[in-house]
Amino acid sequence: MSIPANNTKILEVKNLTNHYLGQKLLEDVNLSLVKGEILCLLGPSGSGKTTLLRLIAGLEQETSGEVMFNGRNILKVAPHKRNIGMMFQEYALFPHKSVSQNISFGLEMKKCSTNHQENVIKSMLELVGLTGFGDRKVDELSGGERQRVALARSLAPEPDLLLLDEPLGSLDRILRERLTIEIRSILKKIGVTAVFVTHDQAEAFSVADKVAILQDGRLQQIETPENVYRFPANRDVAEFLGFTNFIDGQITENGNFVCGVSGVKNLLLNAEKWCGDHTLLIRPEGACVCENGDVETVQPTVSGRVVLSRFQGSTYKVVVDAGGQECIFDLPLEPKPPGPGEHIDLVLQPSSILLLRSKKRLENI
Repeated sequence: MSIPANNTKILEVKNLTNHYLGQKLLEDVNLSLVKGEILCLLGPSGSGKTTLLRLIAGLEQETSGEVMFNGRNILKVAPHKRNIGMMFQEYALFPHKSVSQNISFGLEMKKCSTNHQENVIKSMLELVGLTGFGDRKVDELSGGERQRVALARSLAPEPDLLLLDEPLGSLDRILRERLTIEIRSILKKIGVTAVFVTHDQAEAFSVADKVAILQDGRLQQIETPENVYRFPANRDVAEFLGFTNFIDGQITENGNFVCGVSGVKNLLLNAEKWCGDHTLLIRPEGACVCENGDVETVQPTVSGRVVLSRFQGSTYKVVVDAGGQECIFDLPLEPKPPGPGEHIDLVLQPSSILLLRSKKRLENI
């Protein structure tokens, strides 16, 4: 049943737009997926994630654009003829049926033989780690077990594409983290192409081969999880990802960054071609405490008064008043950072500083 991934585009969304009662739910969305890829649609509530998923599934009507699936435009194809599976947050299982009967639902709709259904059910139960659960009733299962049954039912008819709409949203954090890893492993094992909707950044980064950031109905960025985090496309994306350390200033003709924050030094050098007004982003994990005030003059630094220092397990969260602006950092346990009211000198890794250009593209400096 395993299908190796290749470079064949199975899904292409072209200039897809959807308006409802004069409101723009989606605007000119373009993306593509190759066979075996997992794409996570990530964004805040109301950003258009579920609308895009439902357009692909055929459950919503587009205003304009195309959805190419296996080389043909499927926007006029009935949902049940698209060979697309769906998995919902609410499970949508039949409580009066057994686990096996729930899994066989799609196979019955395809009029598969009883022998084929039995073989697929056995295979699916093994795949999702529920061997021996076939005769149990749905209401006898835990939330995580029900989610596995829902996944097995979605995969049983062997869809060309699986759409998952916030499938783990109703589970607690620990169970979500475990199932996130399991779902990716299962999808990769059988090679199914999938689109996974979530508003949870960690969940998206754990599951996805590619992450698409949607905000206000527009696709802001589509990259690997690592590139989305390291090089967010613009300030809106960076803020959605949780970044807060934005420093406004000006790049001078000699390439230096000058700003009104007195505790910020040497953040940018040799950037003559970007002369003008810009914003820098400092990632919170890119700093460490400089002991004994021994700071080299060429190093990028942030200095100031500690406003807050809070132990949070593997790091300390420290808020620094850098002389006109507060900056937030996640600092290593050693050396232990100073407490509130004390002075602190932080040395920054150059790779943690990004330049927000006027073209709204963040570049590593």
